[in-house]
Amino acid sequence: MEAAKKTSRKSEVRISDEKIKNAYIQFVLTNGFRPVSVYKFCLDLGIKEDEFYNLFGSFEGLENHIWKAFIDKTISRLKADKAYVGFITREKVLAFYYTLLEELKSNRSYVIFQLENSRKLELVPEYIKGFKTQFEDYFESVLTVAKGNGEVATRPVLDKRYPQLFWLHLGFILLFWKQDNSAGFENTDAAIEKSVNLAFDLIGRGAVDSAIDFAKFLYQNKMK
Repeated sequence: MEAAKKTSRKSEVRISDEKIKNAYIQFVLTNGFRPVSVYKFCLDLGIKEDEFYNLFGSFEGLENHIWKAFIDKTISRLKADKAYVGFITREKVLAFYYTLLEELKSNRSYVIFQLENSRKLELVPEYIKGFKTQFEDYFESVLTVAKGNGEVATRPVLDKRYPQLFWLHLGFILLFWKQDNSAGFENTDAAIEKSVNLAFDLIGRGAVDSAIDFAKFLYQNKMK
């Protein structure tokens, strides 16, 4: 009986979570601004104010939750894909971006609404902080493996900033996607592929690294 009560309470929390999230998104998109207060929002929604605060501390907390769910679902989908494990790092990053854009597409109007007020993601608005942390953790993980197997070059100072550079890259992708009028956003898919390929050409071992290694070799073995 006690287990049944706990299960029932958990179900109610999940339903309330979705109900509040969807009602908030609908309000913002319909009115073009946040509700004037949590009290008024809950009154219109037909729930008690403490039900909101049991889940979110503020509208900013709710927005953070909405965005973090986008990336949490993206990573869950990737981990559930058996083929993903065998991908090289470049393919994993491409799969990540494609999957993330699929998640964002289901809430495109809301995403664009917030991006209109936050044109530069490097400023890190409050609503996206949880998303950014998860994003950089993901890239830190896959790029560490890539540096270990030689897919990505290890460069003093710079290689530690790769996750932050990919965060700026995401800003470019979202801006492109926001302005993309092509069917199925196929132009965005092409932009992702081309920009990711370029990024890995730049951070991978190439002619510049070979030249540096050769120069070091000559310097260390110069005739005296």
